This record gives sequence, structure tokens and C-alpha cells, in this order.
Amino acid sequence: MQRQGTDVRERPGQEHVTMTAEPSVSPVAEGVRSLEVRWIFPGQLETAVAEWLERFPAESQSREDTYLVDPQLHGLSVKVRGGLALEVKVYRGSPGILDLAGRARGRMESWQKWSFPVNAPGQDSGDLRGWSPVRKRRRICRFSLASGPVASQATGLGQQPRCAVELTEVFTSGQDWWTLGFEATGPAELLRTELEATAALVFAQVLPGGVAPGPDDSRSYAGWLGRPPGAESDADA
Repeated sequence: MQRQGTDVRERPGQEHVTMTAEPSVSPVAEGVRSLEVRWIFPGQLETAVAEWLERFPAESQSREDTYLVDPQLHGLSVKVRGGLALEVKVYRGSPGILDLAGRARGRMESWQKWSFPVNAPGQDSGDLRGWSPVRKRRRICRFSLASGPVASQATGLGQQPRCAVELTEVFTSGQDWWTLGFEATGPAELLRTELEATAALVFAQVLPGGVAPGPDDSRSYAGWLGRPPGAESDADA
């Protein structure tokens, strides 16, 4: 995991995935349903925050995603994922607020996602009108409810109910940001249970440095890219 002061711009030609990347979702008719919550913060990721998640097994990834930001599509998120897949997500509503006893509060969002393989775009993708490139360096932990209590799992969960937790350093439009996100997948009736149980486990240890994720910080990538900081979050992705 990268430490404070290390800029994701330093070696753009050397970005790589340190473990096998997540496979693309098959473009099946029903798509993949998920329940998600994400917080996005300005500035570089602090070392203490990075270490906060290191108590769980994880994999590390680096890639660049390119988001469609103009025109803004209400309730729809479109991106090219790592130059290899076109990902389309449709907003399916919110079941409410994730509230963790004063340690974190965020808006849960239901999504349905399809992914299709594409040819890698040119190196000047940042010049494409209406698209915004976002560099990401991520640490991802995976948790499963399959065996009863929530247990951290690095890989090999297949189609079992699970929740991924990612702590990501972001660089876009000349600025540094970082995000903390939860994504539950699996049977629809288990999504909220997965998300809430995983969040309770992760936030059993409070975030260091006085960081308190709240509703004002809670939004998806596409909603964040399409709206100024502090604007009300909406079903934009």
C-alpha cells in the first residue's frame, strides 16, 4: 500500500496489478446486482489510514478507468474499466443510510451492472471529449458470509455472497483524492446483511486521524465526477 507523499503520477508507465485482476463480469442478460456505499475525500491518503485496513488480508491493484461525464446520464454510470471492458451500471434505488454508531454514515445504493470486453483505447484517452480519466491505486479486502460469521477472504470466493472493501488513492484533473468503498454482491436477499456486517467488522476499529465518513462525503465515482464537492448526492452512479 502506498504511503503518504507518494504520488500516483510518479511512474505512470509502471502501473501494474500485483495480483490477478478481477475478471470481467460476463454480459449476461440479468447483469450483476450489488449494494454499495462509498466515501470520497480530498487530498492524499494518510499513512495511518492505509495501515488501518492492513489488519485484513488484501490484494493491490493499479489501473486507469475512464468515465463518461458529459452528457450526464441520470441513474446511469458508464466507464471503460482499465482499458479492457465497457462497464454500464444502472441505479436501482437506495434502501437507506448505513449508520455505524457515530463511526460512519453513508448512503447505500443498489446497482445492476453489465460488463463487455472492448479494445484498449489510445494513450490519449484523457483528451476524449466528455470522458474523464481517473487513475486508481487500490487495496481490496474481501469478506464472506458463506461460513457463518463474517470472515476475511483474499480470493477464491466464486459466486458466494461476499462484500469487497476497497481503500483507493485517486488522481484526476490534476488533484489527489482517496476513497473508501464497500460493495456487496450475491443473492439479493443477503446484500444488506453482507454490507452491514462487513462494515461493522471493518469499523470496529475507528478510522484514525479524526476521519469521520458522513453523508456529505458519500457518493459514487460518476456522481462525484459529475457534481461539485458538497453538492447533494443523487442517483448518478
